[in-house]
Order: sequence, then C-alpha cells, then structure tokens
Amino acid sequence: MTSRADVPAVKAALRSQAVETPSWAYGNSGTRFKVFAQPGVPRTPREKLDDAARVHEHTGAAPSVALHIPWDRVDDYAALAAYAAGLGLRLGAINSNVFQDDDYRLGSVCHPDARVRRKALDHLLECVDIMDATGSRDLKLWFSDGTNYPGQDDVRARQDRLAEALAAVYERLGEGQRMLLEYKFFEPAFYTTDVPDWGTAYAHCLKLGERAQVVVDTGHHAPGTNIEFIVALLLREGRLGGFDFNSRFYADDDLMVGAADPFQLFRIMYEVVRGGGLDGGVAFMLDQCHNIEPKIPAIIRSVMNVQEATAKALLVDREALSAAQEAGDVLAANAVLMDAYDTDVRPLLAELREEAGLDPDPVAAYHRSGWARKITDERVGGTQAGWGA
Repeated sequence: MTSRADVPAVKAALRSQAVETPSWAYGNSGTRFKVFAQPGVPRTPREKLDDAARVHEHTGAAPSVALHIPWDRVDDYAALAAYAAGLGLRLGAINSNVFQDDDYRLGSVCHPDARVRRKALDHLLECVDIMDATGSRDLKLWFSDGTNYPGQDDVRARQDRLAEALAAVYERLGEGQRMLLEYKFFEPAFYTTDVPDWGTAYAHCLKLGERAQVVVDTGHHAPGTNIEFIVALLLREGRLGGFDFNSRFYADDDLMVGAADPFQLFRIMYEVVRGGGLDGGVAFMLDQCHNIEPKIPAIIRSVMNVQEATAKALLVDREALSAAQEAGDVLAANAVLMDAYDTDVRPLLAELREEAGLDPDPVAAYHRSGWARKITDERVGGTQAGWGA
C-alpha cells in the first residue's frame, strides 16, 4: 500500500460508496443471436429483489435496485417499494423502454409519425409516475432511435423532436427527481444515432436545466475512446449524473465491469475521486446482462470490481502526483498512478468487510449460502424473467 495513504479516510470513502444493481441482470439474457435460459432465474420483480438482497447481504455495498419498465411492471409500485425495504433494499433508477414495441421500428420520440411520438412520450411520463410511487430519484433514458440509410429521415428534425420530448418529461419531474440521459455511438441504428455521444447528451441536458444529467455507459464508446476524459469534463461541468458500469471488447457491451480493461476502470474512478464524484451526486449503476455466466455471483464480482478500482483510486498520492505534474516530470507522475494501480487492495477490502460483520470473500460466502440450490429447487414453473419479460 502507498506509504502516504490515509487508510481510515480510504475506508470511510469506501463505506459510503453504493453500487446499484439492475433488475434485468438477474433474468435470462444473451446476445442478439440467442438468450440462454438458466435454472433458478426470477419469474417476478419480487424474486429479482430477493436475488438482489443476496448481493447486498454479501457485499454490503449494493443497497438499491434499478427497475426497467415494462419488464418490472406491477399493479402496486408502493407495495413493491415496501417489499424491497423489507429486504433492506430500496428501489433506484426507473429505466424506460421505448425500443421493443413494433411501433418503434423507425424510432420512438424521434419517429416521423406524431402518433408514435405521443405513445413514447406517454410511456416516459408513466415512468415518472412510477418514480413518484417508488420514491426513486432518477429517470434513466436511453433511445435506440436513429436511421440506417442516408436520406431516411431529416437528421435535424429528429433532434427537434427529441428536444421537444425531453422538455415535456423534464417539466413533469417532481422535486428532487432527475433525468439521466444515456448515449450510445451506434446500434441498433447504423447510419445515424440520435443520441450518439456525450456531447449530444450534454447539449440537450444543458438546455433543460440542472436536473438533467448525462449517464456514461462504460461500454458505449468506440475503441480507444478516453472515457476518463469525458468523466472529468462532465464532473467539471456538474453534469455527470451517473454510470452504467459494464465492459466491452468489440462492438457490443454488457460484460462484467472491469472484465475488458481493469486499468481503464481505475483511471475512470480516479477522475471520479479527483472530481468529487463520491459525494453522493453520481449514481454508480451496473448495466450488465449476463450471457453464459451464473448471474448472482457475476453481479457480486462486478460490485467487487468497482470497489477495487475505487480503493486504488483513493490510494493515489495526490500531493506527489501534483508535485510531479507541476515539475513536468512525466515519468514520476505516471509512476504515482501506477503505484496505486499496482497495489493489491484485496486485503484492505477484506478487512473493511470484516469490520462490517461480513465475510471477507463475498463470492465464496454466496456459494456457501446455498441460495443457488434453493432458487433452482423452488423456482419451478411459471415464466422466467428475461428480455421482454
């Protein structure tokens, strides 16, 4: 461990960090080619919360669960929030879905047909109603809207339609509620995407107001993109609303966070620490759809990966780094970062968990708990949750 590290301060910062898990990560998922079913997968939103409670039980760092509408639609959202509270959880971001209906073939809020745009907007407003019932702070918006061919639609007109819909939703937000706008540089649209990058998302948020913030999905960037620069800039502007943490190797995303490039995750978390992003304003959410690996232990691993990257970022000797930067000592500055990154923080996190009364090895504790066998035996019949369910 770096000699200048204030270990009590590092521990205090780690204790305050919370990682939100996504309800859909507990269901069946896969790629555009195939969804692989697994035994014991939840069939209802409540069973998803049961699984999420196991993640929080073993990590102590995952107290909230994001919902996806209509995948998690229920008759009584207040009752669902109460059920979550009984498990020691709370309901987090409400994620809208305007990409799976046949009407959205040419887009949702950017569609050339006013009827389809109205349908999409009504769904977004419904999501705000759900936020009111659940006590959720954040509405997370991702649009698959775009075009596949030059001339297919008016690119500028689509931006006007997008701005109009966002303004209507922003106006509907209640006190203390935020709108988080996500971007993705391509897919499923392959010629133009209506929210393709952080700049487009930021421009729309800037016009709306302070409660419109940008979400950085770590898997939604072209190869070689300096994501930590984007994070630093958005933090500097006060517009980083949160993360969707995952990984990608090629064109798709949704692998476990840190799987593709743990050094990148460390660099991102350093900019979060440097920019004051651990103060509660930034939502640390997972957005991973497990394909072939068991779901609950994979989510536990992702939570642990975020914790490890954060711990390393907190160990950076900021004084030594600043001195090297001011002196123009390139190698010394880089060495300071590498010293922190090369530190094995697993003993520190194990100690932190033991101090909280948790098992130092969350994955091993989960496997010993027997939960996997229990849900495999009991969740028989019904319809498993998954994409579109």
